[in-house]
Amino acid sequence: MDLRRLRLLRELARLGSMREVADELGVTTSTVSQQLATLSREVGATLVEPQGRRVRLTPAGRRLAEHAETILAAVEAARLDLDPHAEPAGTVRVAGFATAVRRSLLPVTADLAARHPAVRLRIHEHEPAEAFALLATDDVDLALTYDYNLAPAPFDHTVEAIPLWSAPWSLGVPTDAAAGRPAPATAPEVFARFREHDWIVNSRNTADEVVVRAIGAMADFEPRIAHRADSLDLVQDLIVAGLGVGLLPADQPTVPGVRLLPLTDPQARLRSYAVTRRGRAAWPPLALILALLTARGAGPPR
Repeated sequence: MDLRRLRLLRELARLGSMREVADELGVTTSTVSQQLATLSREVGATLVEPQGRRVRLTPAGRRLAEHAETILAAVEAARLDLDPHAEPAGTVRVAGFATAVRRSLLPVTADLAARHPAVRLRIHEHEPAEAFALLATDDVDLALTYDYNLAPAPFDHTVEAIPLWSAPWSLGVPTDAAAGRPAPATAPEVFARFREHDWIVNSRNTADEVVVRAIGAMADFEPRIAHRADSLDLVQDLIVAGLGVGLLPADQPTVPGVRLLPLTDPQARLRSYAVTRRGRAAWPPLALILALLTARGAGPPR
């Protein structure tokens, strides 16, 4: 089987359209069709069938596409392993959420500059869904993503995820709303106290909204989502203005006027990951970055 044809089949499984595959790889739709027809003859099975004006993979096509992912990853790994002792050199493109960039990535830049000047970073700030999309299209080499223990994110079989660190989150409320009252014992009790308030969630990711709704359900109410903001600074400003309450990291300082109420039973924890496409982590510059991130993520704070 020709590896280029396997790559076309893999991309068709991912994109679902020959036209999109052609646009993605810079070839004609006719070329895609002809190459997949040749691949079908090579394996002795029908891989693609019509579906209206489009096409879809047959069961055999889906199975071969899964094998193609493994085969192409193995070939890529083998190519990279040809010179495993080479000094890392090159540009590593990273898409990550702001907290991970500040907490995990920026601290390793001094080490890179001093010990590995030939390795450069190109950093793009993105939420997980955006970072995964860029990783899938090979526009970045590394994605720094997150989920919550109460809203776990599934990882596609085409990627490899390395846990880095985790951090507890609390409920941010106006200081005067919590003054003079004992802290509730559990997360549902904390939420129940603010059932009549408006709630603030992320505008670019639904994970924290899932957490808010899950704990709200435990407290027998549906939080009223009124505001959506990506910036944690803006979330705090909205809280100070009395416009709502929302989740905030428990290990970060707050502005005057915001109080953090701990969440326990259940606890809400953000979990961060370093994610790469399967078979790519052996590339020396990327392997170096992953090693530095993993070493840093293994220590406090968690």
